[in-house]
Amino acid sequence: MTDLERWRLILGAPAQRHTGCLSGEAAGRDAALDWLYGRDDDLAKRGIRRGGDAESVVRTVDWLDDVHQLFPKETVERLERDAVERYEITDVVTDPSVLQRIEPNAALLRAVLRTKHLMNPAVLAMARRIVEAVVRDLMAKLVTEIRRTFSGARSRHPSNHKNSRNFDFRATIRSNLAHYQPDQRRIAIEKPRFVSRTRRHVEQWQVILLVDQSGSMASSVIHSAVTAACLWGLPGLRTHLIAFDTAVVDLTSDVTDPVELLMKVQLGGGTNIAKAVAYGAELVDNPRRAVVVVITDFYEGGNEQQLVRTVRKLVEQGTHVLGLAALDEQANPDYDRVLAQRLAAVGAHDGAMTPGQLAEFVAEKL
Repeated sequence: MTDLERWRLILGAPAQRHTGCLSGEAAGRDAALDWLYGRDDDLAKRGIRRGGDAESVVRTVDWLDDVHQLFPKETVERLERDAVERYEITDVVTDPSVLQRIEPNAALLRAVLRTKHLMNPAVLAMARRIVEAVVRDLMAKLVTEIRRTFSGARSRHPSNHKNSRNFDFRATIRSNLAHYQPDQRRIAIEKPRFVSRTRRHVEQWQVILLVDQSGSMASSVIHSAVTAACLWGLPGLRTHLIAFDTAVVDLTSDVTDPVELLMKVQLGGGTNIAKAVAYGAELVDNPRRAVVVVITDFYEGGNEQQLVRTVRKLVEQGTHVLGLAALDEQANPDYDRVLAQRLAAVGAHDGAMTPGQLAEFVAEKL
């Protein structure tokens, strides 16, 4: 951000003729600040436009989501405190009747997780309804998909059962190369190939989920909790769930109850990926039958060299290390590509996966 942009955010819209217009993330910050502080009565007395009048509850939720994406933790805490105490925007965090009427959704769940530290016990109990409803919907959506993924391992034996999950891309290309059309630069697929799935005894594997709980990773924390609950109890699989910022918290004992788990998560704070991965490495019993999944934006606040060394050691001993930049339904990654590349260079798999794709990856390894 340039100095002019900073001054424009500090001084507000009247300074725009001197500083120029804002764009991109800076414009988003300005809109978020204006929605809150634009309702200040002092601005009206000075003839400056006001914002925030008669805003809906949904808009409040959207605003909470935006500020956690746009500002650092210290600023977010100040904005939330001003919203509740200075401007008395209490509909989300203090009014049970609003929580009763509002339709639970993923955005509201993120807002609850980010503001639950501001709620009194009665409101927190009401907000729990939102957590339960959204988790129930996610569980219903994911549990069938994930358990179907583990219903059998892919075999290289051909199959006549035509299912997209069993489509064999390489065999299909090889068997249809004779139908290559040079003028159109395409292969005419006359007979697609599929592989079978076979049930077999699966030896015990570990899946260790290390989840960054910084404010920008709210969706990843939600989906990780639900995914861990879906994986829990599958034959041949032992699941661990670890949340981290600058501290590391083992939440494995709460995996069977993702609602309780999410109510314990404390979003925000710094990030020490190296510390979390070191803790995960200590949990590995059989290196060649372990998958360590690190869900983070890769913006390391700890020791990068230590992180790279730990990942290299895990890979060398035969552990599968998977770095996920996002784990929400859209899997839109926003991450430090330099550090991700360093980890990939020592053998980690980097990518962005939905919960279903993560389950598919784990199933393939098993």
